[in-house]
Amino acid sequence: MMDRLRAMELFLSISKTESFSETARQFGVSATSVSRTITEFENALNVKLLLRSTRQVVLTEAGQEYARQLEGILWNINEAHRNITEIRAAPKGTLRVHSRMMFGLGVLPPLIAAFRQQYPDILVELVLSESKTDLRRNNFDIDFRISPPVEAGLKRRILFKSERYLVASPAYLAARGTPTRPAEVAQHACLAYLLPGDQYCWRFKQDEIQEEVPIKPRHVTNNGVALLELARLGEGIALLDDYTVHNDITRGTLVRLCPDHRVTNTTFEEGMYATILDTAMIPAKIRLFLDFIASHVSGKTLRFTAYGKAAAGAG
Repeated sequence: MMDRLRAMELFLSISKTESFSETARQFGVSATSVSRTITEFENALNVKLLLRSTRQVVLTEAGQEYARQLEGILWNINEAHRNITEIRAAPKGTLRVHSRMMFGLGVLPPLIAAFRQQYPDILVELVLSESKTDLRRNNFDIDFRISPPVEAGLKRRILFKSERYLVASPAYLAARGTPTRPAEVAQHACLAYLLPGDQYCWRFKQDEIQEEVPIKPRHVTNNGVALLELARLGEGIALLDDYTVHNDITRGTLVRLCPDHRVTNTTFEEGMYATILDTAMIPAKIRLFLDFIASHVSGKTLRFTAYGKAAAGAG
């Protein structure tokens, strides 16, 4: 009798590798066996899933849709098996985490080190970039984002709300003057975060009145850490998350500008969101890690003291 689950796994592998031989190698069986299983599976479904030739394997329209649905189904099955195992054993395994750069560099390293002391059998793989990731397709367990997820099949846990500050170094302000109104900011050297398009604009909000101020950047980068360093060096005015510049403002190495306005380059609804797949049961390693991170960063006081601990400790 045909093993339906194995047939599903083989088909999904072929949809990704586009190769019977590569799938056979991954599963440790012969290509003939894989071909026979897929043929039997198609006959049982009475649907053609693959178009085969001597050179390539192509999914039919039905095959593409079936592969899309199977990816989530098989992931849930595998997670169910892992969860049952975790219930009877100490948490262990690899936890793949994706994060935005500033949170990933400024907050996570010391917390990952402390977490590993409590749970030595959980290996945390941390990947950083300035964009959100597809959790299922890229095989991540958690994605730390600065905006809530809008994609279907995801759930979120908000770690903290935040806002953005305009900041500049005392040396820059001594040389160029201190802007006190949004319109005056446009006359200064600005440090901009790289966004699609070539129009750079900061949006200000006081009470319910909003004002858009076009800027001409002196420097543009897709990395918040670089913006922070450029601001410290006196290169101009930067727009950065409040928790990332709090220590600089307290020490006097940066000065907050236009504090009576909220300001953003995207949306005023900002913060840090832990995004995970929406499953019936959250794996223990994910739950433990998120609870640990939240206990150290959630809330205004903690978020303002969490950033930069690794750098401070190194000094």
